[in-house]
Amino acid sequence: MREWRLVLAAALLGSAGGALAAPQFDPQRLSNHVRILGSDAYEGRGVATRAEGKTVDYLVGQFRAAGLQPGGDIVRGKRLWTQAVPLLRSEFTADPQVTVRLPDGRLLPLVQREQIAVRSPMDGSKSLAISSAPLLFVGYGVTAPERGWDDFKDVDVRGKILVLLINDPDFEATGAPLEGQFGGKAMTYYGRWTYKYEEAARRGAAGVMIVHETDPASYGWNTVKNSNTNSMFDIVRDNPRGVHTPFESWIQRNVAKDIFAAAGLDFEAAKAAARRKDFRPIPLNASLTATGTARSSVITSKNVAALLRGKRRPNETLIYSAHWDHLGIGQPDAKGDKIYNGAIDNGTGIAQLIEQARAFAREPRSDRSILFLAVTAEEKGLLGSEYYGNHPLYPLATTVAVLNTDSMGVQGPARDYSISGTAQLGLLDELIADGTRQGRRFTADPHPETGGFYRSDHFSMAKVGVPAISFKPGLDLVTGGISRGEAWAKDYTTNMYHQPADEWSPQWDFTGMAQDAALLHSLGKRLANSRLWPNWSNDSEFRAVRDRTAALRR
Repeated sequence: MREWRLVLAAALLGSAGGALAAPQFDPQRLSNHVRILGSDAYEGRGVATRAEGKTVDYLVGQFRAAGLQPGGDIVRGKRLWTQAVPLLRSEFTADPQVTVRLPDGRLLPLVQREQIAVRSPMDGSKSLAISSAPLLFVGYGVTAPERGWDDFKDVDVRGKILVLLINDPDFEATGAPLEGQFGGKAMTYYGRWTYKYEEAARRGAAGVMIVHETDPASYGWNTVKNSNTNSMFDIVRDNPRGVHTPFESWIQRNVAKDIFAAAGLDFEAAKAAARRKDFRPIPLNASLTATGTARSSVITSKNVAALLRGKRRPNETLIYSAHWDHLGIGQPDAKGDKIYNGAIDNGTGIAQLIEQARAFAREPRSDRSILFLAVTAEEKGLLGSEYYGNHPLYPLATTVAVLNTDSMGVQGPARDYSISGTAQLGLLDELIADGTRQGRRFTADPHPETGGFYRSDHFSMAKVGVPAISFKPGLDLVTGGISRGEAWAKDYTTNMYHQPADEWSPQWDFTGMAQDAALLHSLGKRLANSRLWPNWSNDSEFRAVRDRTAALRR
């Protein structure tokens, strides 16, 4: 079987008329990395656990063996393999107690992980103490002046618990575009839960309850509870209450329906009202009381950085990135498994990163430097990449681009490929050109409503202006076509994503990953040996940040 897969991979990579004939990526090597990093021995690669040290050691060992050089912090004149990333860590000492008092005086207890998923406080406090805070429905919780949209109007939300909807106001729209023009099904940043927490904090709210619904969230309740009821992390901030309210949570849709009904409101009718520009916040005539105690501390996690120094323009840097972390050990599933292995998410992305580094190290050194960056705490909110963006090891102005990999394909080769989200930038044009030479086509993100652009580490780099994409495997599989690809993606999201079931399988076919690695290698090699400076499109929100440093690239 292994020999057959290698022959297939060689045929696929050679189909580009020589442009991608070398190097050939070994599917078995890719599989081995995923099998090892996704094994129970690595305990789900949780941040600030004993598994972190083991994971970092594995990565450093692989990069060193491949012939790369340390690319991290400089300590006492010596370059290290890692970049220290200080993080605030917070976790409940016991499940928080949450109760909603309904308009008729009845008490509605909300059980952690069952009806509600409360995040441990990230506002700098060590306790949760909310007493009879009024509940206020604020629609989608969006303020977008450039779109003429304001869900808050002139209502003071200080001290209140904001009940709001996930995604954008026109996610469920049909027919003609809505007044808000939020891009139809394609999620904007206003639709992300991170934005909603940030906006509530800016307005001085006491807390947030995001109503979970599977389709607009793009994942089920299992993902919500597994991601939000364990240890929480954030970068160390001067003013954490500027971005975090004291109470951050998700609630089940049925809980929201019950609260609305008790207030004499129909939940679906309220949702429909929230899709209009003239929506005004609706008091729910209910209040919330919540108590809990948390442990908090500042810990130091690590990004792993390995460098191939350029021979002609070493101060110009191309970055390949992927996140090494997953959810660690958490609540057991129905089978009693409590290790969240993260084989696909993101053992596959890290496997590609390691093998990409090996491939470049075997070739003549490129003109520009290439940094292979394995970042921490992606699962906690893109924190390792955000820290790098704020504390770059190499100047951002002369960082050519970022090619990120997060959750690669394991169902064999595909006729197409994609990226997360719908951003337009010159880097995408370059990727498409190389894909055409490989005999494959680019397919736009088939599910932009999931907000994929804002859910991976390339977003952190985009915010500081660096052209960045997160590569996605294609769904038009050579064996089984789009129907099989879509079926696999749906099954993964429902039954494996952020669950203990994300484990390596001997049935997985890594020849497609080898094919994708070759495509990413071709693009990176061309960028690393050229004077190309890809940029964002003229209408991109990231263009102005990039253009401010244009003189440094001339």
